[in-house]
Amino acid sequence: MDGTWEVYALKYGEVATRRRADNFLGGDPHDGPMPLDYFTWVLRSGDRTILVDTGFEREEGARRGREIDREPHEALAPLGIAPETVDTVIITHLHYDHAGGLPRYPAATFHLQAAEMAFATGPCMCHPQLRHTFSVDHVCEMVRKVYAGRVIFHDGDAEVAPGVTVHRIGGHSLGLQAVRVRTREGWLCLASDASHYYANYLTGRPFPIVVDVAETLDGYARIRALASTPGLVIPGHDPLVRRLFPEVAGGFVFRLDATPRDFDPLSLA
Repeated sequence: MDGTWEVYALKYGEVATRRRADNFLGGDPHDGPMPLDYFTWVLRSGDRTILVDTGFEREEGARRGREIDREPHEALAPLGIAPETVDTVIITHLHYDHAGGLPRYPAATFHLQAAEMAFATGPCMCHPQLRHTFSVDHVCEMVRKVYAGRVIFHDGDAEVAPGVTVHRIGGHSLGLQAVRVRTREGWLCLASDASHYYANYLTGRPFPIVVDVAETLDGYARIRALASTPGLVIPGHDPLVRRLFPEVAGGFVFRLDATPRDFDPLSLA
């Protein structure tokens, strides 16, 4: 390990029918198609591998009317990674599309913000408007991991490995965390759902699924500050990631520790 990490985005599904009005709090005056991608992410340095988020599987998708292209754990194969060998998983938050399939990683320790577990298991889940983005099966599985001694809780900023840190952002979910990674291009920020699309943080318009609007807006400045350049802020669901970064395998694996092609904040907004 030389202290830097390779970073890969693995696309496992999409919602092709989504529109711009669906993706901004209060809608969008210029409505039109704005698809959404589902990603997980892989960090590699030497013989060390860290998985960021675990996606959702077909069974969960069927319950929600969502189809996926491939099971998230199967998307690891082009990188030569077997799920059962992964020993470190960072869960950015416990929403259904980020925390499914946990049993696929029997050797893993999971890194999670304490605020997220408290949110997902506490009185806020009495409200259907707040719990609909969670799967009770996923949350209960994480509780099992806690009882098995396989969860490391963080309270704000923390180091997971040299060159990899997590940072509570909140907003979209109370314990949402972003991941900062040292790469050959500088510090990269996996924003996850701190910004679903480039346009959310570039224009200061939150995604409609939000618990705390003020934290979301403050979070845009945080994720910018965590990255060495604006082009190294990686949103959680934007198909533009696939246009800006090189494809490396299978048509669904993209390398992020590279200079993004044609990065123009005005056009991305």
